[in-house]
Amino acid sequence: MLLGCVGDDFTGSSDLANTLAKGGMRVTQYTGAPDGPAGADVEAGVVALKSRTLPKDAAVRQSLHALEWLARQGCRQFFFKYCSTFDSTPEGNIGPVAEAMAAALDATSVIVCPAFPAAGRSVYQGHLFVGDALLSESGMRDHPLTPMTDSDLRRWLARQTALGVGHVAAPVVARGAAAILAALEAEDAAGRRLIVVDAISDADLMAIGAAASGLKLVTGGSGVALGLPENFRRAGLLSGAGAQWRGVAGPAAILSGSCSTATRGQVAAHRGPKLEIRAEQVMAGEMTGVSIAEWALVAKGGVPLVYSSAEPETVHAAQERFGREEVAAAIERVMGEAAVGLVGGGVRRLVTAGGETSGAVVEALGLGALRIGPEIDPGVPALKAEGRDLALALKSGNFGGADFFARAVEALGPRTAPAGAP
Repeated sequence: MLLGCVGDDFTGSSDLANTLAKGGMRVTQYTGAPDGPAGADVEAGVVALKSRTLPKDAAVRQSLHALEWLARQGCRQFFFKYCSTFDSTPEGNIGPVAEAMAAALDATSVIVCPAFPAAGRSVYQGHLFVGDALLSESGMRDHPLTPMTDSDLRRWLARQTALGVGHVAAPVVARGAAAILAALEAEDAAGRRLIVVDAISDADLMAIGAAASGLKLVTGGSGVALGLPENFRRAGLLSGAGAQWRGVAGPAAILSGSCSTATRGQVAAHRGPKLEIRAEQVMAGEMTGVSIAEWALVAKGGVPLVYSSAEPETVHAAQERFGREEVAAAIERVMGEAAVGLVGGGVRRLVTAGGETSGAVVEALGLGALRIGPEIDPGVPALKAEGRDLALALKSGNFGGADFFARAVEALGPRTAPAGAP
């Protein structure tokens, strides 16, 4: 294994795996650190955690455990993947995990770059933009678990870590890899080890990737990983063998737990049967994973969609009544139980929306490793569970076009197997 990656949620890890696979690397995504060794043909391993909203000590502990496993696979470089909207609280977990991984690897000049221009995320003058809006003026300001109320990544990150926070500005990035590397080294020498790097285009990301060729640790969204495969290819280390994809035939279902603006639009656009999960019903035990699966398995008129993507004011009211963590944990548990019921009832194509929901589903289904398939939308690949007759799409809440659900279901495979198929 050449590149070892730790992702703080499952959808983001899929996004990163997708980027690396498109760059020509043989990629496997793991659900937590495996017990045994990776396959000999794996060139990039992505260990997906569900650590984004854990207490910071637990997030650091899980991340270091994954890092140790990756180091044992012989990785030459390491990547800490977090959301392109920098989802975190003032306490963490991006800063504490990056700091701990840098210490474990004795890494210097650590890049911090969540930019993903293809999905509308750019970093300019140290500030993160979503489309043409500052992060703090986007829908992320209402995120139920990690409301992003400050767009200045340098200021937000400085609250989370004892390390100095530096910056490489856009004009330097525009001068190319050598200028970027020189600026990174200057910032590190000045005591600023975690360094926010501006990026507003894929060309910027490729230059940053080239500058990172000799760095031990890189952190960011999947965008900054665009240029990393080329470093290994230039060194003659990639096999050049592309991964083969084969979908799965069978019934489909959609589980959506994201409250992002993008996902709410996708829920509204869905033309099949829908069932809304209301926090009050879940907390009262009136709606369970079993009852949800039973509804979906007999639903008529298209692919069933189960969603808890309520408007922000509805979410806030439920959080005030029952508690933020309690509501989130209950809905995740119900989604996981529903996924188990759906797959047990014959569903073979499963689409999930929202990082926490996707993590709960993958954990509940006990999926160990996922092969990376074709890209459905920027940042969202089709996935095939190794050793299981099950295809998935794990979508970050913020990603995908309005018709994402329909296209994802189609990308995962047909409703019925073609005649003559094995």
